[in-house]
Amino acid sequence: MTRKIFKEGKKYTFSDYFEMRNPTEEIVAELGYSFSTQALTLPLSTEIDQEWIDNLRASYYLIIPKISINSEIAKRELMIAPILHGVIRNVEARLNIEYPIEIDDRLSGYIDYLFRSKQELIVIQAKKGDLEKGFNQLAAEMIAVDHYEDNPIPNILYGAISIGEVWRFAILERETQKITKDIHTFRFPEDLDNIVAILTGILS
Repeated sequence: MTRKIFKEGKKYTFSDYFEMRNPTEEIVAELGYSFSTQALTLPLSTEIDQEWIDNLRASYYLIIPKISINSEIAKRELMIAPILHGVIRNVEARLNIEYPIEIDDRLSGYIDYLFRSKQELIVIQAKKGDLEKGFNQLAAEMIAVDHYEDNPIPNILYGAISIGEVWRFAILERETQKITKDIHTFRFPEDLDNIVAILTGILS
């Protein structure tokens, strides 16, 4: 008999999922979803602002040696937020920061970044630099958004998790209730072109 992950009578926030030691597949299974890891074919935009990307990369290399990045807030402000702010300038989308969602006792909390356009994209920062545990939180937030949106279109929800230096993407197929984690990761600033192309491609 499989032991249940969730305790009766306890309210769980998205942050609690980061502390769970169970594998992602077990956690999402209790929420009614399946999970796999594979190479995803993500949307790639060819209409990106290369000059802005080059300037952001150059700025990063210039200022990082002069700044001590020893907190999650610092990484968010210097590595994650500038990318998202640049992307939102070039797409027809709305960016919600610290967006509140409450579905039930298992799914509630604040989403770091929620983009809304023809597609929806959830972006979170992994705590303590841990992409694996952070992915449990991302999966929970993607499931919450799936429940939150009454309209079955779009069928796919996109998610991204970052520790600042590394990014990873995921999709949730709403009809089949399946979450897929991309096997690939992308480095910042080395893979900045790809990160921006994917984010822009999703939202275009």
